[in-house]
Amino acid sequence: MAELRLQDGARLTELARITEYLSPLGIALHCWDLPDDKRARVLLAAQALAGPEQDELLGFVEHRFAALRAEHGYEARDLIVLHEDLPGLGEALAKFAAVHYHDDDEVRYVLAGAGYFGFIGHDGQQMLLKVTAGDYINVPARTEHWFVMGDSPRIKAVRYFSDKAGWVPVYTHTPIALV
Repeated sequence: MAELRLQDGARLTELARITEYLSPLGIALHCWDLPDDKRARVLLAAQALAGPEQDELLGFVEHRFAALRAEHGYEARDLIVLHEDLPGLGEALAKFAAVHYHDDDEVRYVLAGAGYFGFIGHDGQQMLLKVTAGDYINVPARTEHWFVMGDSPRIKAVRYFSDKAGWVPVYTHTPIALV
């Protein structure tokens, strides 16, 4: 379940309060059911997944992709699997730990693990959103944000794209107050 930490130290844990706080930025947050199939649970619990296993896990949530494609026009999706033994993990995460935006929405459905999206409010105040298994987030195009793993170096998340070319980070060099 998501948790939002505000710059003043306050923490929001109720989904309705979190979504209310994020809505001025256009950020959508939902809590979706996870696949409950025995095989899906095995794949979700595994540290790493080979290509065919990733495709198999994506198959368990294909209905989400079909609905998002119909509603938002997403054309592609993939599965990102990050874990502490992944070669080059530090370098990969460093790309997203600085404040940036994309020319396309950044859309994630977290299937396992956790991560943190940071945002800058219209008033300049920063907030840090912990997303965990079952959380779906849509960060609108051109919204300043950053992403860190925190103390949990594992996450499996489906990424949805309108156009992968629009997902290149554009760094804003805004200093981060929350980590």
